[in-house]
Amino acid sequence: MKKIICLFVVLTFSFLMVNSGVAQEVKISGELRPRYEMRHGFGTLIPDAEEAANFVSQRTRINAWFANSNYRFYLSLQDVRVWGDVPQLNKADVNGPSVHEAWAELLLNEAWAVKAGRQEIIYDDSRIFGNVGWAQQARSHDAAVIKFEPNTSHRLDVGLAYNALQESNFKTDYTISNYKTMQYAWYHGNFGKLGVSLLVLNNGYAYHTIQDSADVEKVAFSQTLGPRLSYKDGKFSANATFYYQTGKNSANRQLSAIYFAADAGYQIQQSLSIGLGIEYLSGSDTKDGATGEDDHSFTPLYGTNHKFNGWMDYFYVGNHGGSVGLVDVYLPINFKKDKWSLTLMPHYFNTAATLSTYYGETWKDQDSYLGTEIDFSAAYAFSPEVTIEAGYSHLFASESMQVLKNSGNYKNTQHWAWLMLTVKPVFFSSK
Repeated sequence: MKKIICLFVVLTFSFLMVNSGVAQEVKISGELRPRYEMRHGFGTLIPDAEEAANFVSQRTRINAWFANSNYRFYLSLQDVRVWGDVPQLNKADVNGPSVHEAWAELLLNEAWAVKAGRQEIIYDDSRIFGNVGWAQQARSHDAAVIKFEPNTSHRLDVGLAYNALQESNFKTDYTISNYKTMQYAWYHGNFGKLGVSLLVLNNGYAYHTIQDSADVEKVAFSQTLGPRLSYKDGKFSANATFYYQTGKNSANRQLSAIYFAADAGYQIQQSLSIGLGIEYLSGSDTKDGATGEDDHSFTPLYGTNHKFNGWMDYFYVGNHGGSVGLVDVYLPINFKKDKWSLTLMPHYFNTAATLSTYYGETWKDQDSYLGTEIDFSAAYAFSPEVTIEAGYSHLFASESMQVLKNSGNYKNTQHWAWLMLTVKPVFFSSK
């Protein structure tokens, strides 16, 4: 019933806007995305006694868009579920409907705008800021963004956010695993064949400490800053990124970490392209982490991490933070023809810092090689609104991966398969 009421409000609002007599744009759209998955070693090594997980998850969205010469408004309502997670005669869902996005953007003039509300924040290749679209729930922020775009070649965004647990008359600790406060500036400029992006991000996480014999909440601030360069000339393209993290981590330990990535691609023919890339995310030696030394582990923060470092999500998707870092060498091969899209991407994983185990009173260093993963996906577009996709990934893990994950058996078969249907209808559109 709640979903029906929400849909009715959206449609009624849109109808009134269409008939207001002002030059405007209105669009009502939706999304239905069920996905079957077979997980046998997804995210971590599967133990000997465990069997594969099989399930179907689903995302359903209703989206409303309105724009005129003064402002823009967007509302995205979603329901995320697993088939069978409630009885057939259920009174309430496990998750229930939620607001994925709800924002307004004020167009101050041709160059300046202010966007406020719950919104996706996506920049560059989604490594630091991304919407995590693969996850059925996806990611959005409660934030305000000031935009300056004097022309089509240059853009500057300044964003800020401040989170609280609830309305209150007195200070209340923030116990949700988000940032407490965040500010950033992002610039992108196009200079012919070269694109340049610059990011400066100040990130504040709440932590607890003892002060005057009392448990009090403090905020630890870290800074992430650096450039990203992109180049394209005909069939050749290349990207290079460098970020440095400093300040304090979420546990208020001193932080000093780096990120470097470079990749190049070449379009062999109209339907076939090949590339080569490397990512380096610095890490902390195991023994240093155990003794409370400075943190050298780079964190990609709010990026779409499923897009990187193998689709089986062994790294930085809810895990591997504050660990030994990662070196990922990968070789993407893409084929697109007519309605078909195929991707094959092998990954070669190594630790960036020293992985060790503690035996008695001594440390034993492990081999840096973690494993090789091969990812494959295929997609067929029945129409612009309907797509079916399938994928298979296989991880050839090493003993060091078992040591790193501290679970499972690396000798077991580690693989993952999925099949997904995406339908994005447009119910109404008017300009």
